[in-house]
Amino acid sequence: MLIEQPPLLYRALFPGAIWRIPADDAQCVYLTFDDGPIPRITPWVLDTLDRYGVKATFFCVGDNVRKHPDIYQMILDKGHLTGNHTYNHVQGIRLLTSHYINNVEKAKEYIDSPLFRPPHGHMRLPQVKRLSRLYRIIMWDVVTRDYSPHMNHDDVFNVVKKYTRNGSFIVFHDSLKAEKNLKEALPRSIEWLLAEGYTFKIPSDL
Repeated sequence: MLIEQPPLLYRALFPGAIWRIPADDAQCVYLTFDDGPIPRITPWVLDTLDRYGVKATFFCVGDNVRKHPDIYQMILDKGHLTGNHTYNHVQGIRLLTSHYINNVEKAKEYIDSPLFRPPHGHMRLPQVKRLSRLYRIIMWDVVTRDYSPHMNHDDVFNVVKKYTRNGSFIVFHDSLKAEKNLKEALPRSIEWLLAEGYTFKIPSDL
């Protein structure tokens, strides 16, 4: 559970970050994808979302957007939101704050968004404070671990079933590492969430 649904103590390390937005009138979730755009994966994700009429938020790596601007534009044209996920998918705890902020700002040259999510969820407090002045930091309430070689698609689907609750930000990955699990678990997860009465939202009001 420490990975799939971060505990309150870990969340407290990121003051002002958003992990979950429960709805008052009905159950909702926020579907998100990290690490794209990737030509072999992201268009398939977009087609799948279209099939179910679902909108999502894509936290994109700046260098991937630079290499694949057509796919990034496809995300926007289909009505989804995007967010900044650094330029090189770097972890804040491995960089000086100034270097980390520069990497995020380099990604901003390609990703016009007020939303930011740190790769691996790792940042130091000075980085959190600096970036909170520039972005709304969107974390997660459920991470599917679809990228893990130790997980199969049933495991990924069961994470969604076990940990999702009203207002959860759910993380999948439009990446090559996640491809095998994603292509089985994403449609099953969407169908299960719809059957359970969840609506899908994007944080556009932020």
